[in-house]
Amino acid sequence: MHPYSLPASPFLLLVFLFTITNAATTLRFREAPKFYNSPNCPTIKANNFLQIQSSTDNMCSTGEDEAVHVAMTLDATYIRGCMAAILSVLQHSSCPENVIFHFVSSKSSSSATFLNHTLSISFPYLKFQIYPFDDTTVSGLISTSIRSALDCPLNYARNYLADLLPPCVTKVVYLDSDLVLVDDIAKLAATPLGPHSVLAAPEYCNANFTNYFTPTFWSNPSLSLTFAGRKACYFNTGVMVIDLEQWRVEDYTTKIEEWMELQKRMRIYELGSLPPFLLVFAGNIAPVDHKWNQHGLGGDNFRGLCRDLHPGPVSLLHWSGKGKPWARLDANRPCPLDALWAPYDLLQTPSALES
Repeated sequence: MHPYSLPASPFLLLVFLFTITNAATTLRFREAPKFYNSPNCPTIKANNFLQIQSSTDNMCSTGEDEAVHVAMTLDATYIRGCMAAILSVLQHSSCPENVIFHFVSSKSSSSATFLNHTLSISFPYLKFQIYPFDDTTVSGLISTSIRSALDCPLNYARNYLADLLPPCVTKVVYLDSDLVLVDDIAKLAATPLGPHSVLAAPEYCNANFTNYFTPTFWSNPSLSLTFAGRKACYFNTGVMVIDLEQWRVEDYTTKIEEWMELQKRMRIYELGSLPPFLLVFAGNIAPVDHKWNQHGLGGDNFRGLCRDLHPGPVSLLHWSGKGKPWARLDANRPCPLDALWAPYDLLQTPSALES
């Protein structure tokens, strides 16, 4: 997730990591308003919100059918994007008080206190938990990809949501931290999954699906037949509705890990955490309207060039790709669509901090 080239020297590496973490944790964010968007919201009472969660036994709520559970990864480098995403969810939710956030953060990170404090100060009314993710769970399975930022273990935490979140959470909306919603997330959460799908996401069948895997994969019949009988299409894993209950029953985490283990031996794809999801789920997912993931606004993975919106309505804007709106705005080199992200930026400017 971190777009930096790491120094070779162990000492320089420690200095580098300290500098990045220290710079991130000096960020200050203003308090977000509390939204009351509907007078008819059912009451959700969430129990035992301890913010930093060491076990999954306490995190349940009454009125569970009305709750909207949202999962995101959280780290100091991407905290600014995450704060904007949270604000956008709450601002456009019909019942923001019934949205429960589940944040997954690296267990090895030294910034857990900063993350918890930042969320609590900017969103004092927020129902949330932070779940520590052990990087070693997946670090041995990660293969190098086309962009080093994609190789961060936290990028793979979405594979383990069914294990990290409490059993009482049976359905969750997973969101990346480089997006904003301009529609009610409850509509997305209500996506029907049906009896045969554990996951729902917008599909893009016009994309060249063969490009996501290497010639080694396609030339091996025992591998390429994986997609036999499936209308396999690309989908972006930054926005997904997941049936965690069924995921647990069918142990999809193990299925994803098996493909990652094969990748270590045979190099069957070049991207990071996306291809294993395609191998397991493509062609077997419930459809979601494309308006729920206007993705690719960060540009391609190499140059990060500006891109325009896809045709059609917009409910969610997603700056997937190399370029992030906050970085381009700070550099005074924004893309036109970055202006749509800016109103959700809670970062306090130096002038605001001095006043």
